[in-house]
Amino acid sequence: MSAVLLTGHGGLEKLDYRTDVAVPEPAKGEVLIQVAAAGINNTDVNTRIGWYSKAVDSATNEGGATGFDTVDDVDAGWSGTALAFPRIQGADVCGHIVAVGEGVDAGRVGERVLVRNMLRTPVDYRPYECWTFGSECDGGFAQFAVAPARETHAVRSELSDAELAAIPCAYSTAENMLHRASVGAERVLITGASGGVGLAAVQLAKRRGASVVAVCSAAKAEDVAAQGADRTVDRNADLVAELGAGSVDVVLDLVGGPAFPSLLDVLRQGGRYANAGAIGGPISEIDLRTVYLKDLSLFGCTFQEDEVFDNLVGYVERGEVRPVVSGTYPLQDIAHAQKEFLTKKHLGKLVLTPPPVSPAPTA
Repeated sequence: MSAVLLTGHGGLEKLDYRTDVAVPEPAKGEVLIQVAAAGINNTDVNTRIGWYSKAVDSATNEGGATGFDTVDDVDAGWSGTALAFPRIQGADVCGHIVAVGEGVDAGRVGERVLVRNMLRTPVDYRPYECWTFGSECDGGFAQFAVAPARETHAVRSELSDAELAAIPCAYSTAENMLHRASVGAERVLITGASGGVGLAAVQLAKRRGASVVAVCSAAKAEDVAAQGADRTVDRNADLVAELGAGSVDVVLDLVGGPAFPSLLDVLRQGGRYANAGAIGGPISEIDLRTVYLKDLSLFGCTFQEDEVFDNLVGYVERGEVRPVVSGTYPLQDIAHAQKEFLTKKHLGKLVLTPPPVSPAPTA
């Protein structure tokens, strides 16, 4: 089959498009999926360049194309453990089940499916442990992928394959932040609001009845407002001057970096801050007096309870969310697609499509 092999941590040259990779076989409890589309995410880039290593203190885009000189392979995976190479990345998969392993109902063949990107089966469903699809195991940047049957969800929706492929990572990350911070009908500030996770957070927060303040570039403000934001604020603005101190109930932060202290300043007494990314830089200053004198709650959001993805599939099937896909690229053009992704000129998501397969494997 055709697949993109990540051969090590580094620049775009570490992405090796091959046409001679063996089609994986589904083991007991697994299904084989013919991939129709696979979304691109920050975590794909971060994993490739080893950004999760504590040896790196720069923003993602500083090494996104070329990698970093100072990466410790031992802790360069998101889970803090070394990755095995070669690895097929791709946390987002939309496709059809074409074969099943032992113990899986053969009637599932033909289902159009999404794979939960934060897998719990490999770690026996232990709390706060999971594997990322495409990181600790092979993922969707290929014509075929295997996944645990119990974490592969049939989806009945009018959305296209590319739109569905924009759902798993971005929307589950956003929904998890909202879930962990118990967001309701209140005022929510979202950073990085024009990206895949940020735009998902705008839609999902509005679904919960929130009033959304979206932080994004001025060039994308109108588009973000069209997705439901009640107000947009330029990402270079002084947030306290624009919004007022203590004016926000919840902050959903995907950016981090030097702007982090102002996010705590705009939170009200007893406010909540949830973080699931730091594309603006992983190192920030924090005045602990702000945290304890304002009785703030801070949530780090990676692990996802089962209901997060289950609920998300329901939202999709009921037509309550619709991702924005700004571009699709052939799988073999992954390096070009990731270059475009790193410019952050797009709105929402970019998606890869593998070449067609004929004939497809059968059960």
